[in-house]
Amino acid sequence: MPAGRVTAVPAVIISMPSLLDSRQLLAFSTLARVGSFTLAAKELGLTQSAISHAMKALEEEIGCRLCDRAGRRVMLTQAGEQFLQHVDKILVEMRAARVGIENLNNWGHLRLRVGASTTACQYILPSVLREFKQRYPRCTLAVEPGDFSRQLELLETKQTDLALMIEPPDQRDWAFVPLFEDELRLLVAPSHRWVKEDQSVRGPISDETLILYSKTSLTFRLIQDYFSNAGISLGHFIELGSMEAIKELAKLGVGVGVVSPWVARNELAQGTLISFPLGTNPLRRRWGVVYSRQRKLSLSEETFVSLCRLHTASFGPDDGRAASEAHG
Repeated sequence: MPAGRVTAVPAVIISMPSLLDSRQLLAFSTLARVGSFTLAAKELGLTQSAISHAMKALEEEIGCRLCDRAGRRVMLTQAGEQFLQHVDKILVEMRAARVGIENLNNWGHLRLRVGASTTACQYILPSVLREFKQRYPRCTLAVEPGDFSRQLELLETKQTDLALMIEPPDQRDWAFVPLFEDELRLLVAPSHRWVKEDQSVRGPISDETLILYSKTSLTFRLIQDYFSNAGISLGHFIELGSMEAIKELAKLGVGVGVVSPWVARNELAQGTLISFPLGTNPLRRRWGVVYSRQRKLSLSEETFVSLCRLHTASFGPDDGRAASEAHG
């Protein structure tokens, strides 16, 4: 090929069948049902000439005659009878689609699918969903509990719309609306030696049995990394999938629970658990609502986020600190 010469590439034209006009389909369906051009025109609020033109255009489009006149009556041909079966189905689906969209546009006719950690399901969502339901009484709610990786999987597969969870480290695909920041602390029974010795900070942790949340959770990995960076290996620990169980075992003196104070507000206020810092540097997490960057929040979803922010306004690093300082 000579230098500088450009060879034209022939365009590839893909032929697609033209779509049928819904107005023509409605005219045909109405005409078939009432059996008269005059009655069909009256029912649709059109002129008889408009119905005739619509039928002529439709017959030309599909390439066959659909009806015959028999005096004042209109009779369908064999092709018309077969075509009518498909047309009626199309019109039913179109009406259903319109009704569905209209319902979505009406206040409260919505669906909200929320994913949340089991901790959030127990301590945050009940009050949030109660108030949300008052504002959107006809909204269909679905809650999918699961740990960190499960929540991202549900969002990726579009099984949920929003997830109430800890902030994802990688946010290339996710939008994150922050709600609050908390601190993981050590919770012990009043009979624990740290309390009896009137310590304001924890004692050596190597001899303690830690009671931790599920190994599949992001929280477990954060705790593991925290102690690893401090040169402490997790030797003795009990793994549980319930915050309530962690608190109960800690109250019984079985071990030291690692929990955020907002999960143990009542126990800290009553003095059945005492809070100690995890170490010199606090281990904090950011909680928020996660959703796909490719979509925009609807009004109902924005309301849900606002309610989450309202009901978690008192959660934070200082939640429960006063109770821990009371013994120090």
